[in-house]
Amino acid sequence: MLLCLDVGNSQIYGGVFDDDTLKVQFRRTSQLRSSSDELGVFFRTLLRENSVNPENIQSVVICCVVPDLLYSLRACCQKYFALEPLVLRPGTKTGLKILYRDPKEVGADRIADAVGGTTLFPGKNLLIADFGTATTLCAVTKNKEFLGGNIIPGVRLAMEALEERTARLPSVEIVTVSSALGRDTVESIQSGLYWSNVGMVREITARITEQEFRDDPPVVIGTGGFAHLFNQDNLFDHVISDLILTGLLEISRLNS
Repeated sequence: MLLCLDVGNSQIYGGVFDDDTLKVQFRRTSQLRSSSDELGVFFRTLLRENSVNPENIQSVVICCVVPDLLYSLRACCQKYFALEPLVLRPGTKTGLKILYRDPKEVGADRIADAVGGTTLFPGKNLLIADFGTATTLCAVTKNKEFLGGNIIPGVRLAMEALEERTARLPSVEIVTVSSALGRDTVESIQSGLYWSNVGMVREITARITEQEFRDDPPVVIGTGGFAHLFNQDNLFDHVISDLILTGLLEISRLNS
């Protein structure tokens, strides 16, 4: 069995594969001061609670955008699983050609998303929108060329900025809305958050398609924690919540 870990600024998103079957998915709040023991006990307990014997984990693959957590995660894998994890970093085999000016600048999560997309949709141009702490859009050609994309403050980050940097605006629940017009403060924030993201994704998707994929429009994929919020607005051809885990599975195979 393979344990996949996507370590983001807000959450650790993980899953366990038995061959091609995703047996378990889980999320845990990212905590910069988490020790290897805290992480190890959490992972082993979670696996047992989901009827997975921790002793059956044969390999671990990690993509991490929080460097301060990586030492604890590696030590956790070594101590609690007796395994040296595969960490996605520059030089790891991915099957992609990175066309960023400096390929080392591309976040590991964006690379894993792109690998997941090319695995599920071979021979297709892709636009991948990942709604996490930051919202990222990535363009990948049918020849597995990672062209680049966009990085924007995520839905929750925008809401928290309003709460923290204004005197009277409250924290609100992030929800799907139907009306573009809010009739009180909470509705106004919810509507603004929702429709600004809808408009942003539509505009960026249209511009990238026109500039890069005019003759062969891309498959547009939504992923990440907030992607399902936008199901009703037909922003995506597919919403695939576990896209990054699929990418990590493929990366593990490429490097085995």
